[in-house]
Parts: sequence; structure tokens; C-alpha cells
Amino acid sequence: MCDFLVEVRKRIPLAVVGGSDLSKIVEQLGDSLDDVLTRFDYVFSENGLVGFHDQNAFPVKSIKEKLGEDRLQKLINFTLKRFSEIELPVKRGNFIEFRNGMLNVSPIGRSCSQQERLDFVKFDADNHIRQRFVEQLEEFTKGWDLNICIGGQISVDIFPKGWDKTFCLQYLNDFDTVYFFGDKTAPGGNDYDIYVSSRTKGYSVANPEDTRKQVSELLKTIQ
Repeated sequence: MCDFLVEVRKRIPLAVVGGSDLSKIVEQLGDSLDDVLTRFDYVFSENGLVGFHDQNAFPVKSIKEKLGEDRLQKLINFTLKRFSEIELPVKRGNFIEFRNGMLNVSPIGRSCSQQERLDFVKFDADNHIRQRFVEQLEEFTKGWDLNICIGGQISVDIFPKGWDKTFCLQYLNDFDTVYFFGDKTAPGGNDYDIYVSSRTKGYSVANPEDTRKQVSELLKTIQ
């Protein structure tokens, strides 16, 4: 896929946006931060709250400043209490990851093994663990102007409204058209808001091979 993206970038500017922190994006896409920054014109982690263009950083936003310490602690305490009440086949550690622009919370814990992660994916699909938690948290934080959505395979993302992946679009105003490819594009997924945004032409993909196929088809239509 990396070689394919190099070829794509010869045709059009390339950006990546993820909900994960910067270290996770580097782990997924390159050998180092410098390596990733040289492969993409724009790199956005935490939905764009941390971003780079041509290796230059944009100002960083903080959920701590936006939400306030009192609400932040109430949110953390509620999450830990609910997770303590959930019965799962296994639980591990790192249930709450505090990022600049969001909280990423995981019922199983982010320190689970790859096999435990895959087992949880199936268990969650059958039992809707994360979806029920989202509904409970939405009720608890009513009026707080938060977006709460299922993210990735094992977690839930919590962030102020407007701080979803559309946040990064403010840095792409020089482009008349922004093509977005993502897999969590259904309502409640962390790609949904940018997928349906009027600023983008959204493409829903199933996996890297499907992404390659759809991007290749799109490039045939771009002069």
C-alpha cells in the first residue's frame, strides 16, 4: 500500500487523517515521524487536532481546555464505573487514553494482545458492548456538546462537537475538491461526519485492497 500511495501522490496531493495519536499513525504508516511526514502533504492525528503540512506543525487544540477539569473528571469517573460493570471474556489495561483532542476509551483495554483484540471484535459484534456504552454516555453528558462514536476495533472516541475528522478540513481550504476514503462511514462511526460533509466526496471502503481499487478508479477520472 505504501508504494501505491507514492504513485498516487505523483498525481494529486495526499493527506491522512486518523483518530489515533501521532505515535500510532507513525506506527501504522512509516518507520519514523519524518518518514511519514515526507510521504504525505498533510498528516492529521487526533482528527486534525494535531496536524502537519510539509513537515510544519499546526497549533494544537486541547480537550482539557475545551471541556474543563470538572467535567473531564466526571466523564472519566463515569467511564471507569461503567467499564467495571461490564462482563467480558477478558479485560486488560489502559482503558482510557487521554489525547490532546479526545478521550479514547476501551472496554477491553488497549493493552490487549492482537488475538484478544480480534476476539473482542467478534464479541462486540454479537453483544453490542460499545454501542450500549455510547448510549449510556450520551445520556450522562446530555448538553455537554460532545460527539461520542465507535472508533476502530475496540474503542470509543469522545470529543467536542466539531472536533470530528471534519476539523482537519479547515486546513484544506485551498482545494476545491477533497476526496475522502474511510471504513467507519456508517452513522456512529468515526468516519461518518467527514464522509457526509459537503466539503468532501466520500468513498466507503472495506479494506486496503478495496481502497486501492477505488482510488485507482477515481484517478482514471481525474485529469
